[in-house]
Amino acid sequence: MTPLTRKLLVAFAVLGLAASAAATYVHYNLIRNPDYSSFCDINATVTCRAAYLSRFGSFAGVPVALWGAFFFLGILLLLWASLGKNPVRDSAASYIFAASTLGLGAVIYLAYASFFVLKEVCPLCVATYVAVIGLFVVSGGASSVPMTSLPRRAVRDVGALFAAPLALIVAGAFVIGAAWSAVSFPRAMERPAVAEAPPLAANQKTEFEKWWDMQPALPDYPFPSDGAKVVIVEFADFQCPHCRQMYFAYKPVLEKYLSANSKDVKFLFKPWPLSSRCNASVPSVHFAATCEASAAYVLAAQKGTGEQLKDWLFLHQEELTPDTVRRAAADVGKISDFDAQFPKVIETIKADAAIGTKLGVNSTPSFFVNGKRVPEGGVPPQYMDALIDLELKRATR
Repeated sequence: MTPLTRKLLVAFAVLGLAASAAATYVHYNLIRNPDYSSFCDINATVTCRAAYLSRFGSFAGVPVALWGAFFFLGILLLLWASLGKNPVRDSAASYIFAASTLGLGAVIYLAYASFFVLKEVCPLCVATYVAVIGLFVVSGGASSVPMTSLPRRAVRDVGALFAAPLALIVAGAFVIGAAWSAVSFPRAMERPAVAEAPPLAANQKTEFEKWWDMQPALPDYPFPSDGAKVVIVEFADFQCPHCRQMYFAYKPVLEKYLSANSKDVKFLFKPWPLSSRCNASVPSVHFAATCEASAAYVLAAQKGTGEQLKDWLFLHQEELTPDTVRRAAADVGKISDFDAQFPKVIETIKADAAIGTKLGVNSTPSFFVNGKRVPEGGVPPQYMDALIDLELKRATR
């Protein structure tokens, strides 16, 4: 390895480590504080926030940025170990080339996710892409050891390095530090665990079906089926704790039927905010950010990002404020003109809330299936599962 090659490898590794460390710091603050705005959040397109909070921002529960820091620090330690006369000196470039080949695959995937799935540019992410590509190109040109011989060489080189006390201490510190960082890093808010309910027994199904048959169909029901055999309508408030509980309880049931019977099952989510600011049926303001959350969801649904934003709002329910909702509307819902559209969309929310009130909604969540009202607050998920299945079977007879 020539001096120039070593300097280039060190430069790219330092660039990658600095970008990964900064990204880790930003990710940490985003988890601890939803209001946090980093230096790389320039606009809706050039931003780090949405990338780190998306499903692509973590791997195995650990932020991708932290994995990147481990990777670049490992490269720097390998370069340090190759100094002087030792076995690692001859094969260090080949080890870095092998590692950066794997890293290149990872950054190609992440770049695709950022540019084409999330449709945004994360400056710190781009810096790590450049660092990995630089390591790949430079080490590839300097590699002189056949890749097939690396596993055998690695065993020899590790044994030789570990014979040196300082190398053993540094390697141990690196492994322990990496493990501690991964375990102690705060986790993003996760979906609450929902215990899988046992299916209904035959007698329970029979009794439930008899009860359901006794429920009256509502006159002048305003939600057309549009060819679907089962239409489920939910009126809910994003800051209502029971709405959050039922959202996550029903989510697996609804996803099962909507994915398998997309033409036969239709689900409509209608905000019924518990605030007099946007719902004439509510005498006071129960929740400070519910009107903003409802508006954000309606606008996101129009852009095709409603489900992602709905999930985010319920996950972060305890942290919702008008400002955090506006930020989520931009980052998760991809809504660039929330304040401009708010006065108009709030009228839509008021109209939908009035429809719910006319149907008898006076609390949240409230559910309707094929024009019949489900008991107030919803039924246990296994009963909703049985109800959808029942209506589907009856419609296909």
